[in-house]
Amino acid sequence: MKRRTDRESLIRGLFPGGIPRLWCPLLTHYKNDGSIDFDRMRAHFNHIVPGIKGYLIPGSTGDGWELTDEETMQVLDFAVRMVREHDAHLFLGVLKPDAGEMKKTIGEMLKALQKITGSGAVDFALAEAGVAGFTICPPAGESLEQATIEDELSQILELGFPTVLYQIPQVTKSEIAPTTFETLAGKFSNLIFFKDSSGFDRIALSGAETGGVYLVRGAEGDYARWLKETGGPYDGFLLSTANCFSFELLEIIETIEKGNEKSAEEISRRITGVIEEMFRLVLTVPSGNAFTNSNKAIDHYCAYGRAASKKEGPMLHGGIRLSDDIIAATEGVLKRFEMMPERGYLE
Repeated sequence: MKRRTDRESLIRGLFPGGIPRLWCPLLTHYKNDGSIDFDRMRAHFNHIVPGIKGYLIPGSTGDGWELTDEETMQVLDFAVRMVREHDAHLFLGVLKPDAGEMKKTIGEMLKALQKITGSGAVDFALAEAGVAGFTICPPAGESLEQATIEDELSQILELGFPTVLYQIPQVTKSEIAPTTFETLAGKFSNLIFFKDSSGFDRIALSGAETGGVYLVRGAEGDYARWLKETGGPYDGFLLSTANCFSFELLEIIETIEKGNEKSAEEISRRITGVIEEMFRLVLTVPSGNAFTNSNKAIDHYCAYGRAASKKEGPMLHGGIRLSDDIIAATEGVLKRFEMMPERGYLE
């Protein structure tokens, strides 16, 4: 099914109240037996949803690359029910290594959405489910030619669904070049978002013609200087730290909007300090990725407050827990930057 529509009109229809400037790639929590802990995820979601109305599920931070197909569908079902209940927006993560796998997963997701909503029409199922689009990455592989990357991404964009391009070469080992992005943006009006977690920001800084594609930064750190109001190239953020510091990140955005850049820089400095130390702290964890593991350790304190040090560390998808040493060190980091929550959302 192919669709062609003006990008501005498409975005306006998907986000009649405006595009949320802060998006969260929600963590996936697990029980002792390794199954997904949806009660825990619900508590976490309910804690941050008052401020955050945009979600990428499953994203890299939510173990999107590691989840089985069955787990992905379980998380999709959960996500749709949550965003419908709270009138939020959802991008579904289709984190697969090539166009063939992406198409297959999108097809399975559409069937699931039709079942959940009871709507046989795809467009109505997407709208009823609160799904604003599908998120895809460039095909995986080192030294891929840009022609190959463009062809693979075009195969998905030609389906006509609202689409987010997600740059994360740390995982895919490939990267969309600015010229390739510009070509895709010019050709496909259903390309509505671009997320860059690379830390290089090549596309946003290149001066490439975006054609109104909404640019969000996914790399962590030094947040205040990246928004357009402060001379940066980005419209908003899609950050793993939104799992733990949603209120602080929203305050950065809001104070910048009000012209108080100095206040925003101070909050930004503290979050940056926490995440830089946490990324170093989890380097030796043999499962997951730095985005996931850092935020799971911090969220442990967001959930349990000062009692977190007395509880087992969170379970990872790989079947291991974050160690007591990492949990104890996380407490020290949070205290040092005055980011320790007074009370946990599970208390």
